[in-house]
Amino acid sequence: MSKPEITVIDYGVGNLLSVQRGFEHCGAEVVLTSDPEVVVAARRVVLPGVGAFANAMQALQERDLVPAIQELAKRRTPLLGICLGMQLLLEESEEFGLTPGLGLIPGRVVPIPTPTVSGKVQKIPHIGWNSLVSAEGRADWRETVLEDNASGEATYFVHSFMSVPTNPSHRVADCLYGGHRIAAMIAMGQITGCQFHPEKSGEVGLKILRRFVRL
Repeated sequence: MSKPEITVIDYGVGNLLSVQRGFEHCGAEVVLTSDPEVVVAARRVVLPGVGAFANAMQALQERDLVPAIQELAKRRTPLLGICLGMQLLLEESEEFGLTPGLGLIPGRVVPIPTPTVSGKVQKIPHIGWNSLVSAEGRADWRETVLEDNASGEATYFVHSFMSVPTNPSHRVADCLYGGHRIAAMIAMGQITGCQFHPEKSGEVGLKILRRFVRL
């Protein structure tokens, strides 16, 4: 029986090796590509990313990958954005000025608040392990890639900006940082974004990758 195929977009921004190894550990065959035609034809696509929002969007544009990724949404192809890749799914980011994103999920990327809810100064970026909790108004994680996970399980984060979907129903899971609710996972249709790194989150993250492989 052939292995399920995962296509990872290689646009020069992101730790591709850890993502590749994570999915291979879950029994998938991983294809790394910067070819828009390969991306459009793929069955499951992963958009990784680290660094600055504007630089990442420029890299995607230079490789003609923006329309290819937008076409995935029209085709209802499962798409997983990781870390910066999740933020790119939204309409725009306030990082270093206002930069348009892919526009696949309505919303904006904004800075993590510097003060805690109690007014104390907190460390930015948010780095380390943090527990996942259900987003407000969401009863469970059924029919999402978190379906096999339990509330309270911890994943690994590294970020200074956070995604704020326009529609709260697109928030799947949050984490609490300085008392603030930060979107840890968002989803709309077949499009999912993880602010954390599932490929660096041990067995908790592998459960997410396995669920995505089965889509």
